[in-house]
Amino acid sequence: MKIAVVGTGYVGLVSGTCFAETGNDVICVDIDAGKVERMRNGEVPIYEPHLDVLFERNIKAGRLTFTTDLAEAIEPAEVIFLALPTPPDEDGSADLSYVLGVADQLGRMMTEYKVIVDKSTVPVGTAEKVTSAVAKHATVEFDVVSNPEFLREGYAVDDFLKPDRVVIGVGSKRAEEVMTRLYQPFIRQGNPLIVMDERSAELTKYAANSFLATKITFMNEIANFCEKVGADVDKVRRGIGTDTRIGPRFLFPGIGYGGSCFPKDVQALHRSGNEVGFDFGILSSVMEVNEAQKTVLFDPILKRFNGDLNGVHIALWGLAFKPETDDIREAPALYMIEKLIDAGATVTAFDPEAMDNVRGRIGDRIQYASSLYEATEAADALLICTEWQVFRTPDFDRVREGLNNPCIFDGRNLYDVDDMEEQGWEYTSIGRRTTPRPA
Repeated sequence: MKIAVVGTGYVGLVSGTCFAETGNDVICVDIDAGKVERMRNGEVPIYEPHLDVLFERNIKAGRLTFTTDLAEAIEPAEVIFLALPTPPDEDGSADLSYVLGVADQLGRMMTEYKVIVDKSTVPVGTAEKVTSAVAKHATVEFDVVSNPEFLREGYAVDDFLKPDRVVIGVGSKRAEEVMTRLYQPFIRQGNPLIVMDERSAELTKYAANSFLATKITFMNEIANFCEKVGADVDKVRRGIGTDTRIGPRFLFPGIGYGGSCFPKDVQALHRSGNEVGFDFGILSSVMEVNEAQKTVLFDPILKRFNGDLNGVHIALWGLAFKPETDDIREAPALYMIEKLIDAGATVTAFDPEAMDNVRGRIGDRIQYASSLYEATEAADALLICTEWQVFRTPDFDRVREGLNNPCIFDGRNLYDVDDMEEQGWEYTSIGRRTTPRPA
């Protein structure tokens, strides 16, 4: 099939590349001419494991091309994917200006039937707004489909090529047949293609992410309670995770969720409720708890240094909001950095992929190390904010040699408490006992 993907952000680029991988001819559109030129030259503008291999292969095969010309892209396309930003407005609602702006242009350009697909995460009722925007100028038939993405950063290629499910919201049999044919190579192993109405499909994405955010937040609350009553959150997690009604995933406590999806989607669903007079009380609590959780280790750090962080130097491991990505949107590490700097501390950070993005965001307010061990040199304590694999089994002797104190604040519970105590570490994590300061 011939496909146009409008927008080469995270969702658009992964989707376009994976569609090309199954033999489709894909043209990706972006208004950034410099970015388009770099992609034409084989440069992947985001970090995502395995994407570079597929990207290069399909460019060489001629199945994946790039343009700044929207008309050029949509003229041959049977299906047009809108993978455009929907950033939150000040009130938390999703900004649809990019989506509706392109929809308006499509109506003026189309000369034959097209299926227009909302791939962006959009609130309930967006398909109808897109239909209206296109219809104002269209002189040919078209259908608008909702096809939400469920990609996890760090696993997006596998998630797209082998999806748990594909959700399609359609209002016509003709569009359903086109979308079914397009997705057939991805569901050959029997994972379901679920067809529903457009509004239900739009809500499905928000409901899924909000539920997972709620699950994470509930576990963080349990972890904080464990610290108050002397329970161990790891034992509690295993105890409830083996219940098949609950399951083990998204039960790991930490310093809150971040990224491009959970914060934005929870906020947008909450705002959608307000717009129809519905109070999403549970989502209000999720947002409030998660905001506090991002800096839950600040007070223990402050207490460790007797209430005064002036002149205290902190080594920080992990800047991305999660491992296997360079995405720093709503990353807890950034919130901790702000609190530490405001309190008079200095910070040296290391992250395998996200340091350039952080430098672009906050400049030289912190120092950046070339390795995890360099980050610890002459630091008074180590703070861990992201669970990169390289942090799981470090050379603790080298870490100890670099630090002024054998002191670790672990926001992702990477290490066993008993092991850390036996090795003589002063170790603070989330929802577990804190090992005492070595004598």
